Amino acid sequence: MNEEVCVTAEKDYARADVFVAEALGISRSAAKKLLDEGLVTLGGAPVKAARFVAEGERFQANVPAPRQADLTPQDIPVDIVYEDEDIAVVNKPQGLTVHAGAGNYTGTLVNALLYRLHSLSTINGVVRPGIVHRIDKDTSGLLVVAKNDAAHRSLAAQIAQKTCAREYLALCEGNFPESGRLQTYIGRSASDRKKMAVVPQGKGRLAATNWRAEKRFKEGYTLVRFSLETGRTHQIRVHCKHLGHPIVGDPVYGSRKQPFALKGQLLHACRLTLSHPRTGERMVFEAPLPPHFTAVLQKLTEE
Repeated sequence: MNEEVCVTAEKDYARADVFVAEALGISRSAAKKLLDEGLVTLGGAPVKAARFVAEGERFQANVPAPRQADLTPQDIPVDIVYEDEDIAVVNKPQGLTVHAGAGNYTGTLVNALLYRLHSLSTINGVVRPGIVHRIDKDTSGLLVVAKNDAAHRSLAAQIAQKTCAREYLALCEGNFPESGRLQTYIGRSASDRKKMAVVPQGKGRLAATNWRAEKRFKEGYTLVRFSLETGRTHQIRVHCKHLGHPIVGDPVYGSRKQPFALKGQLLHACRLTLSHPRTGERMVFEAPLPPHFTAVLQKLTEE
């Protein structure tokens, strides 16, 4: 049975599929599919994916009931730092993929969550139950998981409205500027479609990153704290490369200089701030740097 959901635009949107994706906390392709199938209406009339959305407009979304996920619960170790009936906050280790893709349906965080949690939201489909936002496989740290659809919609709205704050620590090459804000457009690289890159306006999506240098090392490295205004694919990694200070250990956007024999980039989601979906309580979660990260910092400090 389909679920009727009312969503109201909090601002203007150039496209309806972008608005629906943010409002429902689903991918843009999934939002476009709903629109193309006539399942999103305004005043009873179907809405086109490319339609302009004005602030205050109220839409009806007829969301199909989820199919059973063809995913196997697996007893994979995962650090759940907080859990209640609506949300769970996980400290993901480096090397663990968040959700399945490209035909791989095992060994992911979702498999671990299916084993440990009694319920997960269904809004993001059968492959990504509970997943409101993600972090890269080789990035460690905090992410929040929705255990029901109401919580998912609340969390997705907080991310879209920038009231959910996400902070990261990264070790970057060179002397990173003391503080600043970078706003660009990020899209697929023209030279390598597997990579993301800073692209001209109209070729990608707006991405904004704030930073503050935390500590400098004599060997030419800087520990930097980043806060995200948007959550584009590989955003911090791409912005660091664009600024000429790639993240240490990054196999995709880093330099050839890799002196620490790392398995991935030294990027850690260290702090997460959100409002609880049910109570509205403001909650702050922090995760210490993992051992592989602190070992490099210790080595640089000793040197």
